[in-house]
Amino acid sequence: MHRNLAESSKPHTFRTKESRFVTIVCFVLLMISVYYWLVTKADGSPAGQFGALVNAALFAALGIRFVPIWVHSWSRPEGMTEGISAFNQRDQTVSAGKMISVKVFCAFLLIDGLIILLIYILQVLSGSTISFRQALDIWRSVDSAHYLDIARDWYVKTGNWDRMVQLVFLPGYPLLVRIINPVIRNDLVSGLIVSGVCFAGAATVLYRLVRLDHSHTHAVQVLKYLCILPGAFFFAAPMSESLFLLLSVSSIYLLRKKDWFAACVLAGAAAFTRTLGLVLLVPVLFEMITDSVETAAREQASKASQEETSDEAQHISDNKKLLLRNAAKYWNLIFILFGFGCYLFINYQASGNPFQFLIYQKEHWSQSLGFFFNTAAYQIDYARGTLQAQDYQYLLGLWLPNLTCIFLSLILMLVAVKKLRPAYTAYFLIYYVIAIGATWLLSAPRYLSTLFPIPMALAAVSEKRWLDAALTIGLTIFFVLYAYMFVNRWGVY
Repeated sequence: MHRNLAESSKPHTFRTKESRFVTIVCFVLLMISVYYWLVTKADGSPAGQFGALVNAALFAALGIRFVPIWVHSWSRPEGMTEGISAFNQRDQTVSAGKMISVKVFCAFLLIDGLIILLIYILQVLSGSTISFRQALDIWRSVDSAHYLDIARDWYVKTGNWDRMVQLVFLPGYPLLVRIINPVIRNDLVSGLIVSGVCFAGAATVLYRLVRLDHSHTHAVQVLKYLCILPGAFFFAAPMSESLFLLLSVSSIYLLRKKDWFAACVLAGAAAFTRTLGLVLLVPVLFEMITDSVETAAREQASKASQEETSDEAQHISDNKKLLLRNAAKYWNLIFILFGFGCYLFINYQASGNPFQFLIYQKEHWSQSLGFFFNTAAYQIDYARGTLQAQDYQYLLGLWLPNLTCIFLSLILMLVAVKKLRPAYTAYFLIYYVIAIGATWLLSAPRYLSTLFPIPMALAAVSEKRWLDAALTIGLTIFFVLYAYMFVNRWGVY
């Protein structure tokens, strides 16, 4: 009996040591990055530097809480059922049902229409006297105009510089608009239709994904928070947000169903739609490794129970089949790279350089990848500058919403991390580092709205009714105010 207890403690000790090692390595890398940034950054205010350090500290705290969960999920012993690992075994018999899916889809088509109507009402309240049809042209603002140009004319190889640099916008979304536009014969309406259908589809799949682990009520709560995120009105816009959300959520859902091929194909389509689609490599690989660990544990248990009655040659054959089956699923990762490779090929066709989009991003938009905590620094500095210049529109419409989302999303995930599936948190972390690490970030609420772990985390932390009500009211007010600032062109991109 004492021997068994000692043996059962070994996996826990192993996981503790592994967790400490991974945590220390990640923490050291982050500290080196922060130190390098502090030494090499000659400009910036003390307030901005302090904000950057706070941002890095929050990220580090989230990582410290996440790493033990991560290591635990990849080294769980046979029969482990507590905590996060129980997610794979709970509610597996739950079926959302076709009628529920149809209801969710139709409800979100209606919500998409209500968003378009809200934007029109806000235009009227702002003093506009144009008709509803004319008011739709507001959806051509920000990046929408670029996507619609591409949908109409595809990528321009020579001529107008402003049209050539549109190569930075990936082809997944404009290709869909281009396909249906010959029928609709209006690029803006075609774009709005594609976005609305994709938004409804994304909500339907997200509902089914949440139902793998939670009740119907909880899944509906996740959808509610998706609708009232500050940048959620961009799902109705003729841009790639709604399509990217549909593809990324569908990929994760199929991962949970262990359909590796379809999951990777859809992740590749996401990488053909936005560069951040490449980040799906992380949750896909995470789920594959988790599945391999679980499969090995089940096989070990099965082998132990049949050891005395089974033929040894049959065991060897079964082990080889298991090894081949586990190895085969990893080959599907190539489809994610292939999706982005198709975009690189379009770059090559248009410019002769498969990475021309990086040049255009840097030359035209001053955009490249930097330290995510540096973004917090320069956003604070710009906020202070607009405040001193009394440029309140850009302060309220651009810098403060960016900063709010940059910091509160980390705090939210820090609170919710133990209630989320590890692959979802891993996806958030890598997505955050890249999306927020942009050297000229103008659209944090929009970029983070497509990050599905955020509405999941909001639902996870709002189990108490009063907190759910407070979050719902607060986010709804933020949503309406942000939409009002978008209508009035207060620097909302």
